[in-house]
Amino acid sequence: MSNHIFGPVLSRRLGRSLGIDLLLEKTCSYNCVYCECGATTNLTIRRNEFFPTGDVIAELDDVLKKEPPLDYITFAGSGEPTLSLSIGPVLAYVKDRYPQYRVAVLTNGSLLSVPEVRNDLLAADLVIPTLTTTSQDTFVRIHRPSLSLSVSEILSGMIAFRELFSREIWLEVFLVPPHNTTDQEIHSLNDAIYAIRPDRIQINNLDRPGTESWVRPAPPSLVDSISHFFSTGGIPVDTVVLVPSQSSTRYSSDLLGAVFETLKRRPCTIEDIASMTGFHQNEVRKKLVILEKQGIIASRHGERGIFYYIPTG
Repeated sequence: MSNHIFGPVLSRRLGRSLGIDLLLEKTCSYNCVYCECGATTNLTIRRNEFFPTGDVIAELDDVLKKEPPLDYITFAGSGEPTLSLSIGPVLAYVKDRYPQYRVAVLTNGSLLSVPEVRNDLLAADLVIPTLTTTSQDTFVRIHRPSLSLSVSEILSGMIAFRELFSREIWLEVFLVPPHNTTDQEIHSLNDAIYAIRPDRIQINNLDRPGTESWVRPAPPSLVDSISHFFSTGGIPVDTVVLVPSQSSTRYSSDLLGAVFETLKRRPCTIEDIASMTGFHQNEVRKKLVILEKQGIIASRHGERGIFYYIPTG
């Protein structure tokens, strides 16, 4: 089973995506109340080489030599990928060795104020940073960040990255009502967005159970209202929704491995796993029932149904 490469999975934003995870679980600069990966166990802004870069590249070569059909290769996983010192070398290797693939980086944007981080990401085709607020108080309530982080410095880092980066930036705005959905918050966010000048704005909402049980998705009417407001400035706005599977392609013959690789990074429903892996829902259901009876996985109810996850501790 791969330590660093997961998928391909069917991503809500990126279609058929092969993931690269460069971190020890769960290492992040934030401990977001809405995070679907669970609570942060290593809250840090210190960059490190968590795994030998050569090991990651060897695993990647093993997967990509089969020439899988992909929409993106995506740096993501169980924390903030720019904390890894390997991200620059691995990203550059992918673009040099496999130029036929587009590469995306999902980042919370917290380290874009660091020049070395900005330079590491320049080879990417797409960078998707997150901005939820311009208020330090709201920032702390939602993200519970490493103490030295300042939202104004993060915003400055995003603007500086935009000046360097000529390819696509999709700015994610994750809604956590009522904290960042007031008129004042949204108007201030709008000003920040147009200072960053992303190519797209992506309104995201809670889909899987978050770290804190009180977090709930914004109602559709509020999502629509905020999306319409942001769109008046001329930047395209997307509302992130689950991408329905268009293919019955089975990405792996190992159902158990596929289930573990998926659940160790985020809770999923049976339908999610079936869409992401290509296995039939009945096959997935049978395997999950067995694993839950054995105490290997657990389940809980969410907005979209029953979510399965791997308990920690």
